[in-house]
Amino acid sequence: MGNILSTHDFRNLFKPPVDVTFSSSNIKFMTNYSNFPEAPPYQIRAHFTDKIIRVYQAYSDDIADAALKQGTFVSPPFSMTRMTWIKPSFLWMMYRSNWARKDIGQQRILAIDISHEGFEWALTHAALSHCPPHMTHEEWRKWKDASPVVIQWDPERDLLFRPLAHRSLQIGLGPTAVNLYVNDWIRNITDVTPLAKSVGVLVDAGRYDEVLDLLPVEKIFEPSFKMITPENT
Repeated sequence: MGNILSTHDFRNLFKPPVDVTFSSSNIKFMTNYSNFPEAPPYQIRAHFTDKIIRVYQAYSDDIADAALKQGTFVSPPFSMTRMTWIKPSFLWMMYRSNWARKDIGQQRILAIDISHEGFEWALTHAALSHCPPHMTHEEWRKWKDASPVVIQWDPERDLLFRPLAHRSLQIGLGPTAVNLYVNDWIRNITDVTPLAKSVGVLVDAGRYDEVLDLLPVEKIFEPSFKMITPENT
């Protein structure tokens, strides 16, 4: 269902800024934590099972606490009318929130498990957030305005937040999709703020071997349809 890098691939591809000795017992073989030259530019990498796929969001204490208590987002304080962005990549979420240290609005990191059906609904009802080269601006604007979801592909990040050659998927849910997300798609919410902060401390200290033992295992997720990318709409 998903592919995980071999030991040989991972050790060759992850290049920290200092020499690191890796122990074979504690390496998780994850594509998005290395500059993987064979990775296509547009590829979904995520933690998933046969029933759920995990996405990440960063919120303030009040939104996070209410969501954890109810098992889904609660309005208020969560807004049902503004676009909300979900991210399958743990490290991209860490880059965006700076290990949950960026500001009070992003000091809580939530791992949200949603149904495969919901995730794929979002992708099949999405427009690109930016105009692709083969479309006119008017064509793209009509497409985007008629779509309940927008997606964008940003450079994936490594442990030091350096941009990689391949891209990471971000999914923006408009009000129609937010209603489905909150009421139908969410299966479980976990507070991973302690994990985010622990990993950040280890990265700051250069203790990369310990970091690799903590990171979530993410695999290549292959949807049942052709994904929308700037090269393929």
